[in-house]
Amino acid sequence: MTEKEVVKNTKFNLDNSYLKLSDIFFTIQNPSSVPSPKLVALNYSLINSLGLDSKFLQSNDGVEILAGNKLPEGAIPFAQAYAGHQFGHFTMLGDGRAVLIGEHITPIGERLDIQLKGSGRTPYSRGGDGKAALGPMLREYIISESMAALGIPTTRSLAVVTTGEKIIREDYLPGAILTRVASSHIRVGTFQYASRFGNIHELKELSDYTINRHYPYIADEENKYLAFLKEVIKKQAELIAKWQLVGFIHGVMNTDNMTISGETIDYGPCAFMDVYNPETVFSSIDVQGRYAYGNQPKLAAWDLARFAETLIPLIHTNQDEAVDLAQNAISEFANIYEENWLSGMCSKLGIFNEEDEDKSLIENLLSMMHKYGADYTNTFAALTIDKKDGIAMFSTSEFSKWNELWQERLTRQSETKESVKQLMQSSNPYIIPRNHRVEEALDAAVKNEDYGVMDRLLDALSKPFAYSKEQDEYSTLPEPSNRPYRTFCGT
Repeated sequence: MTEKEVVKNTKFNLDNSYLKLSDIFFTIQNPSSVPSPKLVALNYSLINSLGLDSKFLQSNDGVEILAGNKLPEGAIPFAQAYAGHQFGHFTMLGDGRAVLIGEHITPIGERLDIQLKGSGRTPYSRGGDGKAALGPMLREYIISESMAALGIPTTRSLAVVTTGEKIIREDYLPGAILTRVASSHIRVGTFQYASRFGNIHELKELSDYTINRHYPYIADEENKYLAFLKEVIKKQAELIAKWQLVGFIHGVMNTDNMTISGETIDYGPCAFMDVYNPETVFSSIDVQGRYAYGNQPKLAAWDLARFAETLIPLIHTNQDEAVDLAQNAISEFANIYEENWLSGMCSKLGIFNEEDEDKSLIENLLSMMHKYGADYTNTFAALTIDKKDGIAMFSTSEFSKWNELWQERLTRQSETKESVKQLMQSSNPYIIPRNHRVEEALDAAVKNEDYGVMDRLLDALSKPFAYSKEQDEYSTLPEPSNRPYRTFCGT
C-alpha cells in the first residue's frame, strides 16, 4: 500500500476503535490519489459542531485531505466488509467505493466516522471503479442536509470535491468525492456478514462493540443482546415514521442500507413525494415497487427480522427459545411505528390529546389527498396557515365535511388557536427538496460549474419550517409531465 503524506494540526481528532475488531471486518486501504481536486461544497454549520477549522479545510492541505491525496494525523484508512439482502437476495458486499479514514472525537465527546465516498477501488468493489460522479455526490449533500434540517436522524455531508477526472457511467462525467459523517457505518448487513462468514466469537465481538458504541446503557442488562435488538427496532421504527411524515422515499431499503445507529444512510435513488400516492416509486431499479412509499414500514420490519436472525446464537443458548424471543421483539415494530406515526400525524393536524377517532380522521384526509391528487407537503402547509388557494381538493364538499370534523376535533382540547398553529408549523415543513429543484441545482453545477443555484436551495432548505416569502419559489410544483420522475443509484 502506497504511503500517503500525513498532515499535522488539522483539527481532526481521530481515533480508530473499529480497527480493534477482528480483521475479517475490514481491510486497511488507502484512498486513491486524484489529479486535481477542487473544493465545491463545504458545510460550515457542520464544521463548527465538529470543532474543525473551515479555513484549514479550504487550504491546499485541507482539500488534499478531502480528496484522499493526503491524510490527517491519526488516520488509518480502511474499507468495511459487510453483506446484505439487495431486493430480497443475499450477497457479499462491502465498501466498494468508500474509505473510512477514522473516528473524529468532537469537542463534546461524540464519536463520528469520517468517510470518503468515491475514493477508488477496494477489495469489495466487485469489478467497479470505486469512483463517484459529481451529480450523485451533490445530491447526497443536498438531501442529507435537508433531512438534518427536518430533524430526521441522518448521516451528514461535510464536503464535496471534484477530482479532475472523468468517470464512465452512461457518459463521461466529472468525478467527485463526498466526505460523509456518521455516528457509525455499522449496518444490518455488517451483522449478516459476521453471521454468515464469521464465527460466534466474531459475532459477539461485533455485537459488544456496537452496544458499547451506540447503546452503552444496556451493557449491564441480563440479556443485553435481546435488549440490543429491541433498541435497534425502536430506533428504526421511529426513523421510518419520520420518513413517512414528510413523504420521504428512500428507494433502496436493502439491509446494507439500514444502520444500527438508526440514521438514514445512502441517498442514491431517494426523493420526496409530490402528489400523495402510497404506491409512489422513484428508483429506476425498483421495477416491482418493492420499496414504494407505502411499503417502507413493512420492508423495515423485514430488514429487522434479518438482523434478529443474526443475533439468535447470542440471545439464548436454546435456539427455539431464542427464536421466540426474537420474534416477539420484531412483532413490536408495528406497534412502535404506529404510535410514532399517529403521534406525528396528530401534530401535523394540531392535535395535542390523542383520541380513538384520530386515526380515522387522518386516514380520511389521506384518502382524499390520494383521490384528488393533492400535493402532500403543500396540503399540510396550507392547513397550517389556512391558505387553501390553488388546491382543488379544498373546493370539494367531501373536504368541507372533513374540515368540519377536524375543527370540531380541535375544540376538544384546551390549547389555544395560536398553540395549535405553532404545533402544526413545527410539524409541517413549508418546503422540501423538490425533485425539479434538486435537478435544477445539479444541472447548473455539473454542466456549467455554477454552484449558486445549489447554495440558494440549501439556504432555503436549512429552515424548512420558516414559512417565509423567500421560500415561496421552492414550494411550487413542477410543470406537468407525461414522464414519471426517475432517480438513479449513481454507481
